[in-house]
Amino acid sequence: QIQTNQTATGCFILLGFGDLPELQTLLLLTFLIIYIITMAGNFLLIMLVVVDFRLQTSMYFFLGNLSCLEICYTSTILPRLLFSLWTGDRSISVNGCLVQYYFFGVLASTECYLLAVMSYDRYLAICTPLHYTSLMNSRLCFWLIIGSWMSGLLSNTIIVSLEMQLSFCGPYEIEHFFCDLAPVLKLSCSNIHMVELVTFILASMDTLGPFLLTLISYILIINNIFKIHSKVMRQKAFSTCSSHLIVVTLFFGSLISVYIVPKTNTLKRLHQIFSLFYTVLTPMANPLIYSLRNKEVKQAVYRCISKVGSVAKFS
Repeated sequence: QIQTNQTATGCFILLGFGDLPELQTLLLLTFLIIYIITMAGNFLLIMLVVVDFRLQTSMYFFLGNLSCLEICYTSTILPRLLFSLWTGDRSISVNGCLVQYYFFGVLASTECYLLAVMSYDRYLAICTPLHYTSLMNSRLCFWLIIGSWMSGLLSNTIIVSLEMQLSFCGPYEIEHFFCDLAPVLKLSCSNIHMVELVTFILASMDTLGPFLLTLISYILIINNIFKIHSKVMRQKAFSTCSSHLIVVTLFFGSLISVYIVPKTNTLKRLHQIFSLFYTVLTPMANPLIYSLRNKEVKQAVYRCISKVGSVAKFS
């Protein structure tokens, strides 16, 4: 419950990109194109995984879930940003701000766990190929997905529950393009020590834990690849995980840069740029990376186009 009547009836102002009035139209078109590409690319991957039986394996099951998550993830931020750029209205209600952060936090945390799960899947496929099918069965895949979502939901429900107990006394200007936790806490006139401590612990669990698991998985994968004598087999093994490695590097690299690099005035714009990477650009890049670097996905696209062409020809 928000404790002050002023805050309960007031709004926050999202200042992100507001200091670039001459670029508003260009930013609007750019983010609109990015949003359309993100939606189309991720919907295409989901459709391919569902309709093409050759892609109905654990690897593509996780990839389909990642695409579904990316659609929700980017939709918590970009539509509101597009509305601000289109209308010039940068206000957002306090409750609306908390809701946006809640969904952003849940989805970002879940993506950390899901990327770690996908790294573990690639580890089993490359390092224990003979036992891969029995180890990574449909039951385990299901529970790994459920565990990823439940972990993200639990930690962020706790954080937002604590945040809702705070009072906000103004100024109500958030120095960001979405309601991230740190700039919102700056506006509170309550004691935020407990919120910061709990957030630090839970956020560390949600990011560093999956990151370390991902790092260990790839160290073992690369070590195993170097032991393969055949150059062709080494290239094939690396190609099965290179797309995921690029996605992991983009996501965790930008995420860590935002939350580890000191928040000084000179780095404020740099923080916004890095935030764009993991909130906007990575969801758009994921389906492009997996499509362009994955032969099976490209073949599935060709088969889908051929089927559509055949139906159109005989109809």
